[in-house]
Amino acid sequence: MLNFTIKTPTEVVFGRGIEEKIGERIKEYGAHRVLVHFGGASARSSGLLDRVEHSLFDAGLSFVELGGVSPNPKISLVRKGVALCRREGLDFVLAVGGGSVIDSAKAIAMGAATGRDPWEFASTGTRPDKTLPVATVLTLAASGSETSNSCVLTNEETKEKRGITSETNRPVISFLNPENTFTVSKFQTGCGIVDIMMHTLERYLTPEGGESDLTDRIAEGLLIAVRDAGRRAIADPRDYEARATLMWAGSVSHNDYTGCGRKRLFPVHKLEHELSAFRDEIAHGAGLSVLFPAWAEHEMPYDYPRFAQFANRVLGVEMDFEHPERTAREGIRTLRRFFEEIGMPTHLSQLGIKPENYEKLAANTVRTVNGPVKSYSPLDEKAIIEIYRLAE
Repeated sequence: MLNFTIKTPTEVVFGRGIEEKIGERIKEYGAHRVLVHFGGASARSSGLLDRVEHSLFDAGLSFVELGGVSPNPKISLVRKGVALCRREGLDFVLAVGGGSVIDSAKAIAMGAATGRDPWEFASTGTRPDKTLPVATVLTLAASGSETSNSCVLTNEETKEKRGITSETNRPVISFLNPENTFTVSKFQTGCGIVDIMMHTLERYLTPEGGESDLTDRIAEGLLIAVRDAGRRAIADPRDYEARATLMWAGSVSHNDYTGCGRKRLFPVHKLEHELSAFRDEIAHGAGLSVLFPAWAEHEMPYDYPRFAQFANRVLGVEMDFEHPERTAREGIRTLRRFFEEIGMPTHLSQLGIKPENYEKLAANTVRTVNGPVKSYSPLDEKAIIEIYRLAE
């Protein structure tokens, strides 16, 4: 097990009926004038936004709204949010939505506090040294952004998608009511299931970490729980316990607990970001469900026992101790079938990605990370194209 430092300071308020507490609780974190940041009309039509704003009003807090966040959140809206915060003297950002809304809120908060364009942090790899406090009201179990130290932005002008990782990104408090995910579509539920699993799998299947049995067992337990709850939520969207498992798993999967003692590289996320930057309509979870099995096929020869352990412990594939490669390969086939079972794509053609796009996408990926993508083997342009072909 590698040395590690873990800091997960976000307070989580979990369960039914918690919206009425939002105003009084964020006031304890210094809120006076609040930016309420959200996505589309569903936040209003569901009644959630009204409940949140009534809570703010009852706590004596003033607020300004900024809606319009889209999937793969855009730097252009972030810049509008930064200007609004500075013009109105706002001192707190409250995100009401899923991962895209929360990521956008984090970027607005860092821009308003530092006076710098958040895309500077995304494009240069530098980290903000301060931010406005952020709180979240989660409506989609997926990204884990409600407790994580990361956010991802898209520059629609340059068609680039970049992440910003900094401890200043962690929200101070997050409100998680599983009932707020009851109306999430089956497709978006499936995308969330994949994203949650990938946040743990990209920590679990990594070449650096050595023996880490406790961390492994935590990761494996989460993956099993998400698989089982995911099936139930797809079958019955109003299954509270299934939705609760997915919502809590989303937070735990990306707040670093499932990777303690292992070094996260996230190669599949880096590959996927180029897909959804290239075609904005590609949902992040859908890109991951296509690319992960292909990446695993390409990389498992470097560590068959590790991939076989995943297949056996998580997916129930019988272990072939003499030929672990057989177990490993059957595990990836089983995982691909699970993705298909919950309605997720597993082929690039389903995303509208064609063979003539491969070279450009591979070149963009390598350029974005300033060299080959770190994985079990260095993924240069040739290797990335091989992965695309495995995903056809």
